[in-house]
Amino acid sequence: MGVDKDGMVLVAGGGGFIGGHLVGRLLADGVRHVRAVDIKPTDDWYQCWPESENLCLDLREKDAAFAATAGAATALNLACDMGGMGFIAAHKARCMLSSLINTHLLMGAQAQGAGRYLFASSACVYAEDRQLSTEARRLREDDVYPAMPEDGYGWEKLFGERMCRHFHEDFGLPVRVVRLHNVFGPRGTYDGGREKAPAAICRKVIAARQSGRHEIEIWGDGKQSRSFLYIDDAIEGLMRLLAADHHEPINLGSERAISIDGVVGIVEAIAGITLTRHYNLDAPQGVRGRASDNTLLRQVTGWEPEISLEDGLAKTYAWIDEQMTA
Repeated sequence: MGVDKDGMVLVAGGGGFIGGHLVGRLLADGVRHVRAVDIKPTDDWYQCWPESENLCLDLREKDAAFAATAGAATALNLACDMGGMGFIAAHKARCMLSSLINTHLLMGAQAQGAGRYLFASSACVYAEDRQLSTEARRLREDDVYPAMPEDGYGWEKLFGERMCRHFHEDFGLPVRVVRLHNVFGPRGTYDGGREKAPAAICRKVIAARQSGRHEIEIWGDGKQSRSFLYIDDAIEGLMRLLAADHHEPINLGSERAISIDGVVGIVEAIAGITLTRHYNLDAPQGVRGRASDNTLLRQVTGWEPEISLEDGLAKTYAWIDEQMTA
């Protein structure tokens, strides 16, 4: 399993999208003491599990991070200030300040003698000059150097990876570094500016269906491509990598690349409508093409993501539709 069921497990960012699902998985697996920590009030958490210890703390502060890690046998850091392309393009300094979270949590975990520390990194660490074609290249872990990640958020994640490496080398802290590729699914944000492409597209298609105005705005030309990872596969992968004996960064994503136009087409089919597409070429759209190379993931875990994009989008669409029609 990778965690001691009798030891306390900290989920930093436990009020977030991935963190909320992870807390639920740990509880379901029989972990007796899960501590979920987030900067948001618990009323604003995407999922707040009554069986866990739920704390509202600003983990950018050293004292708060040390309080969060007190007694932790395992520390899982999913906490950061982030969102979709619109958010990270407009808030580079805010994204960079999340480096304080990882730094202070590493210090707390090392001082505590934690048995494992997991850092949730991102595909945004990959060098931009390897992502210039819409024919998405499957990026291997060593494609990150020479370094030129996405400005702000990507640099924060790459710095966090190096901090984990050196805490492992210098202090013997057992670390796991996971590069997540575009995780999506129910019980996450779908509006307000922080949502990512799958949730935003589902929301726009639902709104078009409800209003009868069968039009959609697409950021960019629609040809930019990505791979998308459904939340259940993300959680399964995190648990498997937590248990594996591998401390270098490793991809956790889908190898299937698809254009944004392609994602819109899938969601149109789910909704049973066809929309007129309007392309906003001035909106943030990120790199032109990116997908995950899962060769190392298969070698280390003997597993790779299994849930299709179509099935994941259908579940996501159904959940967002329920929220928008409640």
